[in-house]
Amino acid sequence: MKLEAKTMESARDSSPLLREKLRALAETQRGRPQAFRLRADLLAQGRANIPVAATDDLTVMVKVYASGGENALHAHPTEDHSFIILQGAATFYDDEGEMTTLRANEGILVPKGSLYRFHAVEREGPLVMLRVGTPNVAMQDRSATRVSPSGDYLQGDSKENRTVEWKVLEGRTFG
Repeated sequence: MKLEAKTMESARDSSPLLREKLRALAETQRGRPQAFRLRADLLAQGRANIPVAATDDLTVMVKVYASGGENALHAHPTEDHSFIILQGAATFYDDEGEMTTLRANEGILVPKGSLYRFHAVEREGPLVMLRVGTPNVAMQDRSATRVSPSGDYLQGDSKENRTVEWKVLEGRTFG
């Protein structure tokens, strides 16, 4: 069965709905290989998380950020994950400041517990990344999936995590 990343249907997901979609992907394909296609609408504003495949131990998502979009400094205490840039560029920071700027076909591995944040480099246009994480965050206690530097739970689609309403760039897609 070939799974296709839904475009903006998944982009509106709140953290609880995103977790449920990841859990459902893991359940429906239990024990079977999952082929998938990466596609997404590009954004003029905001960001989107689009789940494409999952098992109990792994998640694969497309992340789309409008030019200049960002998130807050945070850590995932129980999840190792990686970002691979597919389009655009992102500057990554740790708790001490700027680490690196990555462009298409470059990536970063973020070990569990590492504080980081990133932003889409404005002059490079919309950012599209592949995010692969282990274990599947939907199978974990929600309060331990993303934390602020003080260790408090930080919901991914919250104002504190710099979430803004998203707007699609009409007629522009990735994939």
